[in-house]
Amino acid sequence: MTRTAFVTGGTGFVGGHVIRMLVDSGWHVTALHRPQSDPTALTALGAHPVAGKLHELECMLHAIPKNCDAVFHIAGNTSMWHKKNLEQNRDNVGGTHCMVRAALHNSVGRFVHTSSISAWGQHSGVISEQTRANTGDARLNYGRSKFLAELEVRKGIEHGLDAVILNPCGIIGAGDTHNWSQMIALINQGKLPGVPPGGGNFCDVKEIARAHISAYERGRSGENYILAGIEASFLELARTISYLLDKKAPRKTMPAQLIKLAGKIYPMLAIFSGEEPAITPEKVAMMTNRVRADGSKSVLELGFNDQVPLSDMVSACIEWMKATQRL
Repeated sequence: MTRTAFVTGGTGFVGGHVIRMLVDSGWHVTALHRPQSDPTALTALGAHPVAGKLHELECMLHAIPKNCDAVFHIAGNTSMWHKKNLEQNRDNVGGTHCMVRAALHNSVGRFVHTSSISAWGQHSGVISEQTRANTGDARLNYGRSKFLAELEVRKGIEHGLDAVILNPCGIIGAGDTHNWSQMIALINQGKLPGVPPGGGNFCDVKEIARAHISAYERGRSGENYILAGIEASFLELARTISYLLDKKAPRKTMPAQLIKLAGKIYPMLAIFSGEEPAITPEKVAMMTNRVRADGSKSVLELGFNDQVPLSDMVSACIEWMKATQRL
C-alpha cells in the first residue's frame, strides 16, 4: 500500500531533498506552496502541489490530506533582522500552531517537525537534548521563534499528536541557494571581506533528508534529535572552500569587534534600501559564536550519518552551483 506524506518547505533546500527521497521510495507526496509562487519545481520532483498559507488554519485543514501517514513540517523563516521579527513569529510559531491543529484534526499518522540547533540559544558548552534552552531572553528572534514552535508541537503531543522533532546544525550540499553557498560565491569572486571567528557543526543535506524519513520510521514520539555532523571553525570551512575552488585561502579570522561595528553600520544603510542588510547585529551574534553539539542520540536511534567529510559536502554544493550557472 502506497504511503502518503504532506510536506511544507518543499521548494527549499532541505524540503526538496526530502520530497525526492520520498518519491523515489514510492511515497505519494502532497507539497505546500505559497499561493503566489510557481509550483513547477514541486511537480518536477514528483509531488502534487497545493497552494496555501501556513498561518491560516482553514488553509491547512484543507491542504493536509486526511489520515495521511506523515507530515514533514520543514518550512521556516530564517531571517536574521529584527524588523522581520513579527513576520518570522507568524511563520514559525503561528504556522506551526496551525499545522499542529490541522494535523490533529485530520488524524495524520506522524508529525516530523524540523526545528534547529538555534532553538537552544547560545551556550559556551556542548549542546545536547538535555540542555536547557536560554532563548527566552536572547537577542536572536530566530532561535526564540524555533523554540516557541517546538512548544506548539508539544502542545499537540499533549492532545495525542505523534510527533518527532529534529534539530539540524549547519547544512551544506547541492541545492543551497541562501546559506553557505553565499560564502562559496564570495570566495570564488575574491570578494569575501573576512572570516568571522565562530564555528559550528556541519551536516550533509542528503543525510539530513534521510534523517527525516528515519524519524518517521524509527524516532521516538515526543523526542528531540540533534543532527550535528562535523565540527569546524568558519576559518576551516573557508579554507576548505578555497582549496576546492583553487583560490587563495584566508589565513586568519576578522576581529570580532570589527564585525560588530559592521553589524551597526549595515542596518543604518538599509534605512534607504529597505532590504535586509547583509550584516545585522543578529547575524554578528551568530557569526562570532562557536556552536558545539552532541548528535550521538540521532546516530544511535536514527542511524544518522554524521561523518560525511566537510570537503565532500562543499564539493557537492560547488558542483551543483556550477551545473546551475550559480558559480
